[in-house]
Amino acid sequence: QVHLVESGGGLVQAGGSLRLSCAASDRTFSTYAMGWFRQAPGKEREFVAGISWFGARTYYADSVKGRFTISRDNVKNILYLQMNSLKPEDTAVYYCAASKALIESYRPGGYDHWGQGTQVTVSS
Repeated sequence: QVHLVESGGGLVQAGGSLRLSCAASDRTFSTYAMGWFRQAPGKEREFVAGISWFGARTYYADSVKGRFTISRDNVKNILYLQMNSLKPEDTAVYYCAASKALIESYRPGGYDHWGQGTQVTVSS
């Protein structure tokens, strides 16, 4: 099974930017649709962005549309999340996840493998 490791989190001021990365362990990465989720303290894990196997299709939560961009590099086996115009409400642990599903999934249950998460904190 694919092993996922996130990086790139940190502390940033409101209005700033961060780029998260998710490195996959092997070449099966290109056979998975990928997603980013986040979980704030006391809240459920929520969908942020998703991307199809070869990157032709991307989809976003309404709360991040126009600010976040998901992309992937199937040669390097890396998933990215470029986050711009960050807000304090974006503060959460961010997780990448891999899905074998043939249709887009916006729910955690639609994903088969998860990384350990990376903390993003946006100060006001």
